[in-house]
Amino acid sequence: MMRWVLVVVGLGACGSSNPPVAKPGVGTSRSLPVSDEEPEDGVELRHERGRFETATIEAAIEPHKNAWVDCFRSRVGKRRWLGGKVAIRWDVEESGEVAAVKLFESDLGACPIEKCVLEVARLATFGKPIGGDTDFMIPLEFPPQGRPELWDDDQALRAVGGQLAQLDECVKPESRPATKAANKKGRQPKRPPPRKAPPSPPIVAPDEVMITVYVGPRGEAQSVGFASTKSLIDDAWATCAETIALAWRLPDPKGSMAKLVVRYR
Repeated sequence: MMRWVLVVVGLGACGSSNPPVAKPGVGTSRSLPVSDEEPEDGVELRHERGRFETATIEAAIEPHKNAWVDCFRSRVGKRRWLGGKVAIRWDVEESGEVAAVKLFESDLGACPIEKCVLEVARLATFGKPIGGDTDFMIPLEFPPQGRPELWDDDQALRAVGGQLAQLDECVKPESRPATKAANKKGRQPKRPPPRKAPPSPPIVAPDEVMITVYVGPRGEAQSVGFASTKSLIDDAWATCAETIALAWRLPDPKGSMAKLVVRYR
């Protein structure tokens, strides 16, 4: 099984007004020796159905590395405590068409950056895999400049508590005002009613969502992000969930920045 690691490095003082000129590529992609044992990170290709040569994937992602770095650098601002790891997964059909791209894992905790990373990932094309449909993952790392206090699972659950249930509101379809069809007496002859816009599709909540939240002064949520190993995360759901999670009231970390991860559904 072929594997390699893509690590985004050299971000420097991302919150400064004049970021340093990056080294070539502002990120690196290096090939690692082939091994039968799976490392903790790296690109994962599953060969039960099909596969790609390592060089094919390297060539496909090379044009997008700077854009991934820019997703972080242009959005992190002065939040020096913000950073983490993201694993992008591609599902590629036998024809070469990319069937799905998703954040398989992420503890970055910044929805706008995660969305940007996904948008860039969707631009990559790989051609036809060898032997049929396949999927693979690439991990990216965005190192923080500061170190937030990490709350464990029990602390996270106690901090968020019943507020998790508020995210259920994000699966309801949008309500639309009813169109008035009747005219009052004495008015002009009735005109045809305006065409109704097609109903919006219902927003489907993803399964097994891992929510990363940064908690600042007075227990206010500073940033939030989402990832799921089970399903795609609908942009409309993520937008709704981000708005709700940023309004959560959480324990005050008392002079420091805290980071928690909690599971929804």
